[in-house]
Amino acid sequence: MVKQIFTHKIVMLLLLSLLLMIPVHSIMELNRERQAYRSQAINSIMASSSGPQRLLGPVLVQPYTRAVTVEQDGKRFVREERVYRYLLPEQLDVRASMKVTPRKLGIYQAQVYQSRLSLSGRLPGNLSDKMLVADNPDLRFDGADPALVPGKPYLSLVLSDARGINSVPELRLGEARIPFAPGALLGDAMAGIHAPLDALPGEDGRFHIELNLQGMNALEVVPLGQDSKLHLSSNWPHPNFIGDFLPGNRTLGEQGFDANWQTSWFATDMETRFNRLMKGVGAKLPSFSVSLVQPVDHYQQNERAAKYALLFIGLTFLSFFMFELLKGLRVHPIQYALVGMGLVIFYLVLLALTEHIGFGWAYLVASLASVSLNGFYLSHVLGGTRQGLGFAALLGLVYSILFGLLQAEEIALLLGALLLFAILALIMLLTRKLDWYQVTERGDQTP
Repeated sequence: MVKQIFTHKIVMLLLLSLLLMIPVHSIMELNRERQAYRSQAINSIMASSSGPQRLLGPVLVQPYTRAVTVEQDGKRFVREERVYRYLLPEQLDVRASMKVTPRKLGIYQAQVYQSRLSLSGRLPGNLSDKMLVADNPDLRFDGADPALVPGKPYLSLVLSDARGINSVPELRLGEARIPFAPGALLGDAMAGIHAPLDALPGEDGRFHIELNLQGMNALEVVPLGQDSKLHLSSNWPHPNFIGDFLPGNRTLGEQGFDANWQTSWFATDMETRFNRLMKGVGAKLPSFSVSLVQPVDHYQQNERAAKYALLFIGLTFLSFFMFELLKGLRVHPIQYALVGMGLVIFYLVLLALTEHIGFGWAYLVASLASVSLNGFYLSHVLGGTRQGLGFAALLGLVYSILFGLLQAEEIALLLGALLLFAILALIMLLTRKLDWYQVTERGDQTP
């Protein structure tokens, strides 16, 4: 009997705890599967509207052509090479307002926004900067080469998803008003719009563009100007400021947010980076970015809760085992397993309810259901309503502690360590005068 209590029983409880982690793992896989369904739903919404928007521009483009003599297989022929000069704004000031309207597909939701962007600033008034890119990157041209024949310049505006343009924008350059045309004409991989110009702007190259843009979940603005600013306001109360630059100042409230960014070429080295990008040897340009996130990722909360399952089950089994030792009451392994499955089902109910009523209410309902079920069952297993209510109260306390750990993400490790220390201290306190040899001898005499 001694071996049964202190060896077989302990090994059985350890194995049972590990076996119960199999359904817990299946629930975690189900959680990831539901996350994938949510991503598919968001992609479906994106396919029928427009996705996250990234704005790059305006860029003043001066195209050139040049006749080049090429010798191949002993034959000489002349072909035309195209060359572009890219001029970035001296000043760029973007003011944007964003109205977010959540859009649902089934039980899943994405943040769709309508934004009004006002771009103003000043374009360079001369062509002194030699930013030339040819169709053939091996060719090098001097901007003063008389063989270069200039074409009509244009102002290019690049968007990650041009479907989000709600109305035809117009460029105001000095006194001229020029409607934009489809296509960014800034590389094959870049979509957007462009405004054809009759000639390069003069010394006063001030411009203004009004753009109505629809997007989803995120907005990025590339600070192309020597001096770039962005002011963004929105009715969404949960922004996530990401990207290469944080806003210099921001205001957050229940009614939305207001943020301001500012940077210059001293921080971005934008001219060099842009030139390398157009030659195909550069990486993604830095940007002012904001993401419209949900305040709480319910699936992430469910996954974090499931990671505590082994600790949760272990504490419950340890409580039963201590009850057996101190009260001399025997609990059958099947009864341990049923209580353990009751604890595991909690995570499945939590996941199912979370998708409909949110994590907080789902946790409350699932924990009350688990406490009630196990309390009712244990009142018969432990030989009385008083004992069942006591363990139900203990189980409710553990659920409350787990919820606190999930909410206190930044100090979850500290709270978890203190919890384990407190449990060990409590066990040592309760068993400090227990004669373990007497307990085993009593176990031998138990029929």
